Amino acid sequence: MAISKCEMKLMSSVVAPEKSTPNTMGPKEVELILVKEQNGVQFTSTTLVAPAPTQTQTNLSGEEERETWGKKIDFLLSVIGFAVDLANVWRFPYLCYKNGGGAFLVPYLFFMVIAGMPLFYMELALGQYNREGAAGVWKICPIFKGVGFTVILISLYVGFYYNVIISWALFYLFSSFTRELPWVHCNNTWNSANCSDWADNSSVGDIYKATPAQEYFERGVLHIQDSNGIDDLGRPRWQLTSCLAVVIVLLYFSLWKGVKTSGKVVWITATMPYVVLTVLLLRGVTLPGAIDGIKAYLSVDFLKLCDAKVWIEAATQICFSLGVGFGVLIAFSSYNKFSNNCYRDAIITSSINSLTSFFSGFVVFSFLGYMSHKHNVALDKVARDGAGLVFVIYPEAIATLPGSSVWAVIFFIMLLTLGIDSAMGGMESVITGLIDEFKFLHKHRELFTLFIVVATFLISLFCVTSGGMYVFTLLDHFAAGTSILFGVLIEAIGIAWFYGVDRFSDDIEEMIGQRPGRYWRLCWKFVSPCFLLFMVVVSFATFNPPNYGSYMFPAWANMLGWCLAMSSMAMVPLYAIYKLCTLPGKFCDRLAYAITPETEHHLVDNGEVRQFTLQHWLVV
Repeated sequence: MAISKCEMKLMSSVVAPEKSTPNTMGPKEVELILVKEQNGVQFTSTTLVAPAPTQTQTNLSGEEERETWGKKIDFLLSVIGFAVDLANVWRFPYLCYKNGGGAFLVPYLFFMVIAGMPLFYMELALGQYNREGAAGVWKICPIFKGVGFTVILISLYVGFYYNVIISWALFYLFSSFTRELPWVHCNNTWNSANCSDWADNSSVGDIYKATPAQEYFERGVLHIQDSNGIDDLGRPRWQLTSCLAVVIVLLYFSLWKGVKTSGKVVWITATMPYVVLTVLLLRGVTLPGAIDGIKAYLSVDFLKLCDAKVWIEAATQICFSLGVGFGVLIAFSSYNKFSNNCYRDAIITSSINSLTSFFSGFVVFSFLGYMSHKHNVALDKVARDGAGLVFVIYPEAIATLPGSSVWAVIFFIMLLTLGIDSAMGGMESVITGLIDEFKFLHKHRELFTLFIVVATFLISLFCVTSGGMYVFTLLDHFAAGTSILFGVLIEAIGIAWFYGVDRFSDDIEEMIGQRPGRYWRLCWKFVSPCFLLFMVVVSFATFNPPNYGSYMFPAWANMLGWCLAMSSMAMVPLYAIYKLCTLPGKFCDRLAYAITPETEHHLVDNGEVRQFTLQHWLVV
């Protein structure tokens, strides 16, 4: 049958335009209308064609939509779990007691208000607006991207030894499942001739040298007696290596699927410490001498405030307790919804962190007061900070209680959960920071996460040898000291001065509908950078070489430590030089591109560079 040209046209298919708003994101439906004529009769068929559903949403530019937290509470618990770590239990209470009791809260709260909260707020807002990890957020000022790699490296270095603390807690947890705790007597194979029970000590000066708990930690767990120093490490001990492997496996399966899995794990790891702290406090206050310990913790000595060292220790505690400068807050907030109220989150989480530190002091000093009373010694003879508190003094106190094994299990579960979510945060900072910078890793997150945790495990093996405590001490001293203060300083300068505190405030207003007040802007631009600069100078000026007891590290070990610290700080100038050398044009043009947000490079082409105007530097 012959078909005319007119009939040929009628047989063509027509695609009706879609009926959707121009800004609608995601897959769209199209309507196909097929019209043809045969023997004088028109046939019309209509079909709605929808693309197959996909797991990952895409935006208009074709980029993948960023994963978000399942619930708002997942984010809050993750931030709280990261910020509230072992230092809240073993560091703050001792500092408070040593530096004037309740009077120590004056400098602590002062630095919290002028520096801690503003920096905490700054990092949450930075990550949420740019929706990138610690390196990727610096598309707002490319020359500062090196500081992103600085904080990623710091988080990686901290993971090398922080996971070892968790493995110690796990080892103690396993050892607690026994009728009699192994750190009660001196009749064990690891004990030396110097070991003696508290009751057998005739002089107070011998208390910490040879108590069963002290020897259990150093000789039973660490086996430090088999090493002569950092140049005599020995092989990894299989017991601690096994515990470390369990920790690494827990971290991997908490992180491998991103915030969808880690956001559920923190429901346990972030809340469990509060339950255990409350239970321990209720038990602790019933012990003889507990009230005296709490009174000593809260006793006010305002004369201590005349000592500059008290203010420096308060400032240092603020810097490290909130967790700024590790890239974790940036990584976590980058998975928030764009309109999330990050200002409220900053106030809530930083306040909870400080209150937790204060609350844990009641728990710690109720037991220290009990130990002081039980052995009839002054409180300052039993009060200490660091690993000695949670792995020597506290286990020793627990061992004297009825049902000691149960209390030991409870206590070490608390240490385990305190450590796990902080370690998760550090790992997430590294993983998010790198996969956002190197986009091809997005499709291989599980493999990349496996690579990071296995690499961390292999380096951590040096810390579970007989001389591992020396490696641990060296890493703890150099990995995140001066370098993290330097990183946060550069971060504050890059945002408040080069990107512009006014522009940063505009970004926050775009997200939450409320512009930061003048107080926050003044802190970001002047107060916090000056505070951080002061802390960096003090850190260099008051530097003391590391030591473990009477052991002094050799010169080569100190040099190695400084190389570790400098390797992260060097990322800032190295990347700045790399950026300036790889951009096109004359030096002024390259500088203009390097300090201008990537989305505004077209303005540079027109000669419009905000940073080259006086108003940019003066506005608040």
